Amino acid sequence: MKSRNSLIRLKRFQVEEKRKRVAQIEMMIADFDRMAVDLDREIASEEQKSGISDPNHFAYSTYARSARQRRDNLRTSAENLVIQLDEAKASLGEAFEELKKAEILEDRERGADKLSDAIKETVAISERTARMARINL
Repeated sequence: MKSRNSLIRLKRFQVEEKRKRVAQIEMMIADFDRMAVDLDREIASEEQKSGISDPNHFAYSTYARSARQRRDNLRTSAENLVIQLDEAKASLGEAFEELKKAEILEDRERGADKLSDAIKETVAISERTARMARINL
């Protein structure tokens, strides 16, 4: 019984760790998206100041060019994180299913133990009743 409890605690820990990992990845994606939007605003502002919006123009703002590169890198990283998020969610689902299986096994074992105890108690009562019936004869 203790080993089953340990197994369930381990499975719960694994589920919680995987849940935290999913939350971290989602937070990172949201942060990257927010930073990319901020960079878009900065790029638009810089292009408006300089009056040049073509990145291939020789006088295009160096700051706007580097901000574009950072924004593109953030978007690429966010795309890669979406792949990791899908994998993490699948792993979380598997861990959750393993936990449910372990809990179901424990419930069945408890039920079997209760049934066994009830049967033993019924047998003991029957034996006492039989003994008392013999004594009264």
